[in-house]
Amino acid sequence: MSFNTVHGQKNLTVVPTVDLQMYAGTWYEIARLPFSFESKLKCITATYSIRKDGNIDVLNKGHLISDPGKIKSSNGKAFIPDKNVPAKLKVQFFWPFKGDYWIMELDKNYKYVLIGEPSYKYLWILAREKKLDQSVMDKLFRKATDSGYDLTNLILTEQNCD
Repeated sequence: MSFNTVHGQKNLTVVPTVDLQMYAGTWYEIARLPFSFESKLKCITATYSIRKDGNIDVLNKGHLISDPGKIKSSNGKAFIPDKNVPAKLKVQFFWPFKGDYWIMELDKNYKYVLIGEPSYKYLWILAREKKLDQSVMDKLFRKATDSGYDLTNLILTEQNCD
């Protein structure tokens, strides 16, 4: 079962189920489309923690490219507005602004994820390890382009920090 949003000739689909307990933890950013918060960062991670109220605490952080000893971070929360579509989350870092966080592809063992949103401006590939096999990357790139994304400006995130 897929849930679609039509964008031009393409469809943005999400996975039918997400186990938030398995999704929780730290993910390494592998690639992204340009996003202002991350523009001067490398070694970017996203850490998700399940809250008692069922929502999710989000901690995004990365090292400054110009001074890798300095870390920039941002705290937010995520929630599922429609429990029937658990892969379509909302993320909020600054009240009252909320962004879409749609899980388009998710490894069955929760080792990698492709995240998009219906405006097609933002896209992330995250993984549990600092690097993904090229065959997995190619699969995720294909999924993104088949869904309507333009990957011309895709940024491969440096993950060379300790």
